[in-house]
Amino acid sequence: MHILRQVGQIRQIKQIRHFAQTNRHSQVLRVLGLESSCDDTAAAIVTSSGEILSETNRHQHAIHSQHGGIVPGLAANHHLMNMPLVVHETLKAAGLQISDLDAIAVTRGPGLPASLAVCVSAGKTLAAVHEKPLIGVHHMEAHALMARMGAEDKVQFPYLCLLISGGHTLTLVVHDVNEYTMIGTTRDDSIGEAFDKVARELQIPWIDAQIGGGAGPALEQCALAGDRTRFPLPVPMDKADSAGSPDFSFSGLKTHIKRMREQALFDPLCAQDQADVAAAFQMTAAKHLRKKTVLAFRRARELLQGQPLSCLVASGGVASNLAVRQVLAGLAAKEGVELVCPPPSLCTDNGVMIAWAGIERLRRGLLDPYTIDFIQRWPLEDLKQMGYTKRTSSF
Repeated sequence: MHILRQVGQIRQIKQIRHFAQTNRHSQVLRVLGLESSCDDTAAAIVTSSGEILSETNRHQHAIHSQHGGIVPGLAANHHLMNMPLVVHETLKAAGLQISDLDAIAVTRGPGLPASLAVCVSAGKTLAAVHEKPLIGVHHMEAHALMARMGAEDKVQFPYLCLLISGGHTLTLVVHDVNEYTMIGTTRDDSIGEAFDKVARELQIPWIDAQIGGGAGPALEQCALAGDRTRFPLPVPMDKADSAGSPDFSFSGLKTHIKRMREQALFDPLCAQDQADVAAAFQMTAAKHLRKKTVLAFRRARELLQGQPLSCLVASGGVASNLAVRQVLAGLAAKEGVELVCPPPSLCTDNGVMIAWAGIERLRRGLLDPYTIDFIQRWPLEDLKQMGYTKRTSSF
């Protein structure tokens, strides 16, 4: 087995060298990205010029909504069923075959183990059989780099990034591809998780949509009809012992609303109560994001020692929330930079972001062997310490 593995690695090194020689002066690269880290089975083919040649996404909102949250076993089973179809549809829509691609990128982590195993296995197999470079992508790096697709002149390194999703809430300095410094992170729940759990407390039905479905978007829609001042809520970490920390916390806010329901301070079956509490929660969560991002700007500028930040990037599923975007846009303007967000459809998990991150890594020669496995827990800062060897010249 060890000999077979060595033979496979030698063969891969040879094909990588051949790829470098034949593609070094190529004007446009085409990469297939595969994503299945949670409950979306997605694939996309993207070019190095930022063109989306095709994209397919199979959602599972209807499957998990009846359980009030993601069921890992169900998610993995549906990934197994959907992944072959998603890849086939994506290639067909682009009018391409695997042989026409320059590389295959897959979400390697972090995420649900059984779900990650599906896209990692699919990507490894396709890359090995067709002798294509394989790129294991960090899910959060993909979110952090997504805003650069088609806007590399505007979103230049370094920049401050706010990643807000169902699994993560953090601020970081993006120095370059594969190089990040985390400033603040959540001490408990992510903001996306808080949105989902508050929606459950308010008994708001999930939105089953092709783009942006689920509990969080349902709460945002409900809040549109609400009075955000009727139910004042405490802003998290606003006391002296925590106000100066750039970290986030959402569990207290979520628990406060749960206690309000238990004390019958509002009726979750009353549409106006639902809307008012949703609006108050959304406003308070956005205020918390704003205060901590102000501190992140301060820490980032100290870290960079005078080197300017090009912009503020907000990415991840919650970055599609229009109320949150409005608050962050005002903050960015006060900090003297522009807020840059991917289109709402590319804030949630998708294959495009994986393909684009693959292109960014491919151009720097950051490739992976066919023997890689998924990584369930994977701090973004660990990327630089993973010992990537640049196996090719930059493309």
